[in-house]
Amino acid sequence: MRHIKLALLAILVLISVLWIAAEPEVFRSSGFFAARAAAVQYTGALAITAMSVAMLLALRPRWPERWMGGLDKMYRLHKWLGITALVVAIVHWLWAQGPKWAVGWGLLERPVRGGPRPVPANPVEALFSSLRGTAEGIGEWAFYAAVVLIALALIRAFPYRWFYKTHRLLALAYLVLAFHAAVLLDFADWMTPLGVATALLLAGGAYAAGIVLLRRVGAGRQVTGRIAEFKYYPGVKALETIIDVPRGWPGHRAGQFAFAMSDASEGAHPYTIASGWHPDHPRIAFITKELGDHTGRLREKLRAGQEVRVEGPYGCFTFDDACRRQIWIGGGIGITPFIARMKHMALRGDAPDWPEGQTADLFHTTTDVDEVALAKLAHDARAADVRLHLLISARDGRLTGARIREEVPDWREASIWFCGPAGFGAALRRDFAAQGFPVEERFHQELFDMR
Repeated sequence: MRHIKLALLAILVLISVLWIAAEPEVFRSSGFFAARAAAVQYTGALAITAMSVAMLLALRPRWPERWMGGLDKMYRLHKWLGITALVVAIVHWLWAQGPKWAVGWGLLERPVRGGPRPVPANPVEALFSSLRGTAEGIGEWAFYAAVVLIALALIRAFPYRWFYKTHRLLALAYLVLAFHAAVLLDFADWMTPLGVATALLLAGGAYAAGIVLLRRVGAGRQVTGRIAEFKYYPGVKALETIIDVPRGWPGHRAGQFAFAMSDASEGAHPYTIASGWHPDHPRIAFITKELGDHTGRLREKLRAGQEVRVEGPYGCFTFDDACRRQIWIGGGIGITPFIARMKHMALRGDAPDWPEGQTADLFHTTTDVDEVALAKLAHDARAADVRLHLLISARDGRLTGARIREEVPDWREASIWFCGPAGFGAALRRDFAAQGFPVEERFHQELFDMR
């Protein structure tokens, strides 16, 4: 989370510094309308910057994933940038429209203009000047569309299958707003570092918008697999699906996830991979719990032999550290990455990514019970030599930080890996932080929330 906050702050501070360097006269300007013009320019620069970086992150690029701590963290930054763009764009719109309303209501006096604007001698500047009215008009309508689309993306009750369709329309709104920003940026600023940064951002954002509209996001990391088998566990309402993947799949590490699409109308959904990897047996498994309309229908819609498009792998929840002990916490369906890790350890007991002498305690808390699924979990734990702590909520109560510390006396030397409900993870993180545990360095949490 720290890297996400730093990245968001750095983006906003950098563009602010570049804007101030390009507009040093802003601190010497006087009068309300001069301040209004500066505010419109500044908020416009911030909004289009946030939208441009959000568009680039929508491509799921590989290069920032490791620094961010995984694609889940990148998507959180993408979401925060979208919210920032929404808030700043509203402020931008209010600065642009508010004074006009105030003049109409008689609260402000319109400034006296000294005649029509002279036609610029520079033909490019003259072209931009002639497009100002068009850019302002279509930019306003694109702003309204973007506000609605971003708001829909933030509303949890809005179904994912509709979110998948409507969110892509933001790419169209972005292209219109990029035109709006390019035309209305003070022309002199194009010859400054602010102009260079803006040009790069608009070019990158436009490229990303094109990829999104063509539905080519992640195309280079997609393979077509085929369902080999699946098993339903009624007690926990979970479906285990095993997919044969072709040799084009690059392999994955335990704890990573992939996007899988079995129905083009639903789009691709992210699922943690619940299996280890061996190139001689190119298969991957997903465990999905019935949590919504899509996952609730998978049992009826999937069939053996059906083609599934798989994209990935993604994520950095890969158990990489040199701590002598690891504490794993899987809440509900959050047990999935730990199943994959145990299968990997059992398959490759001498795996170089498992330091000699390192041990693990797995805490699994669940409200639902399926004896077959729990028996398989216990078998995987024994095969991997992992100490399993199973807590059934109705029988054993809630899992707390105190309970974990009691079961693992040397917890101060351990690293903690958590996957499960976000609120549960946040509560445990605060609890351990209050005990002096270095949560920033050794509390790893999957932010498995892609909208």
